Amino acid sequence: MRTARLVLPILLGTIFVRAQAPLIIKDSLGRQVSVPSVVARVISLEPEITRLIVALGAGETLVGQDYFLRTHDHLFPVIFPAGRRLPVVSNQGQDLNYELAVRLAPELVFSSPSETSMTGSIQNKLRVPVVALASLGKVESLLEELRLAGQILGRPERAAELERFFRQRLAFVRSGLEDVPAGVKPRVYLSFWGSLTRTPVVYEPVDLAGGINAAAGLLPAALGSPGTTISAETLLAWDPDIILVHGNYLPCDRTVTVDGLLADPRFKSLKAVRERRVFYTFGYWYWWDPAQVLLEIQYLARLFHPRRFPAFDLEEEGNLIYEKFYGVKGAYTAVARILNSHEWLRNAK
Repeated sequence: MRTARLVLPILLGTIFVRAQAPLIIKDSLGRQVSVPSVVARVISLEPEITRLIVALGAGETLVGQDYFLRTHDHLFPVIFPAGRRLPVVSNQGQDLNYELAVRLAPELVFSSPSETSMTGSIQNKLRVPVVALASLGKVESLLEELRLAGQILGRPERAAELERFFRQRLAFVRSGLEDVPAGVKPRVYLSFWGSLTRTPVVYEPVDLAGGINAAAGLLPAALGSPGTTISAETLLAWDPDIILVHGNYLPCDRTVTVDGLLADPRFKSLKAVRERRVFYTFGYWYWWDPAQVLLEIQYLARLFHPRRFPAFDLEEEGNLIYEKFYGVKGAYTAVARILNSHEWLRNAK
């Protein structure tokens, strides 16, 4: 009888865990998705959510890696070396390798909301829940995505800790800009995605750092895309105060450079060129990295309003932010060496 009394509570506890109701998640496509209460095997085809999984301390749940993170990302091998041992589950077009996915037996798949038809197709073929999550270039959506991922993966406390940290750093920037008149905010043009004339119509780091996106109000070139293409004549007519060049490309892969723009005779009349206010910035890199976008907001605030934001060691701040998110010391320094950003970030000191 004594043995029976000891065993019964254990069995009841086991039954209780198994009987927990699944979570109902509303994803970025507005879909209601039923997710198991405990998830141990995950495939993520969305780089942004994969980075959040690692930041939440749930990297061990990943059973596969998407093509981009394996072949193009500069940060991921630094923050998650174990990813090198994961099989690549997608191709360059982000199509899932279904045969491999079946063998990996995921309990949950994260997909990109920009791939609407693929999300439903994966769920139908694999018969596992598929959650489409991404911030779509919105900081509040990024933080909501962090909360949802924390809930799904059983790390709500860690998600709340990272959100508090993010908001504290953001509050510091906002407090420095509280009384900045609209007329003092610089008009900023962003040269992104390897093209001088491709630009995002919405880029919140510029807004949050006290700038005005020159392309704000334009329509994106395609539904689900944040960018559009303008003409060189339009850029000349806008005559921005500052030009930002997409700096997340490797130096050898940059088709648009700060030095090249400053030396281009076509744009010598631009105010930003005349005053040499042309800088690199991080920019989107297959969606966002939460640590990098937080650092970028602080960097841009310093560029736009140097009198309001005293000089600070951006490398030291970057290492602090990256360590907070990923638990890796010197992670920003490692990435800065890859991007050669020790040089272009000196402008923020």
